[in-house]
Amino acid sequence: MQRERVPALVWQITPNDEKALDRYEGWPYLYRKEMIKVKIDKKTVNAMVYIVNESKPLEQPSCFYYSTILEGYQSAGFDVEYLRRAVENSYKKDGVTLENESNGGKLV
Repeated sequence: MQRERVPALVWQITPNDEKALDRYEGWPYLYRKEMIKVKIDKKTVNAMVYIVNESKPLEQPSCFYYSTILEGYQSAGFDVEYLRRAVENSYKKDGVTLENESNGGKLV
C-alpha cells in the first residue's frame, strides 16, 4: 500500500469523545488506532489517529460520511483534492461517481 500525506486537525478529546469517535469510525473493525508524533507550534506531541485496517477492502463512503468529512475539510481550509482522490481510489470500477443524495450533484 502506498503511503500519502493528508491534512489533519489535532483536537484534545475526552474519554467520552474517544468512545463516540470509536463508534463513528467503526473501531476496531474498519479502523485501528495508532499513536503518532505531530509537531504543533514547534512542540512535538503524541496524537491518536484512526487508520483503515489493511485487511478491509476500500469501499465507497456513504454520502453522509463523505459530506461530513467534506464539511470539515472546507471549514479547516484544507485542499479538498486530497479527499476527492481518496474517494476516487475507493472505487472498484472506472467511471463511477459518488452522488449527493440530497441533490444528485457529483461529489467527486
